[in-house]
Amino acid sequence: QVQLVESGGGLVQAGGSLRLSCAVSGLTFVTYAVGWFRRAPGKDREIVGGIQWSSGSTYYADSVKGRSTITRDNAKNTVFLQMNSLKAEDTAVYYCAVRRGSVITRVLLYDYWGQGTQVTVSS
Repeated sequence: QVQLVESGGGLVQAGGSLRLSCAVSGLTFVTYAVGWFRRAPGKDREIVGGIQWSSGSTYYADSVKGRSTITRDNAKNTVFLQMNSLKAEDTAVYYCAVRRGSVITRVLLYDYWGQGTQVTVSS
């Protein structure tokens, strides 16, 4: 059974930083990617970025590029999203998700999802 568990969300002031974690278990895929997504109030879920597990190559949406870093810890099967210089518009529920193959931006093509963690940025 595949499980993804996010943690690390919370309330932070604008300009601050947060590191989100996504612990992945139960995967049998040989090649897979982990994506980070967010859903802001009243908006559709959108991709923030992602990482190809085997190669470590990363993708970032323009909205977070230069402010965010995605890394992985192979030993712990955990992916991290480090976000800096947070803005009020970063307020959202953040999710991690897994798909076979490479990182893509299409939300519906991810197979497994975590429950999400709330990030609130106060201005």
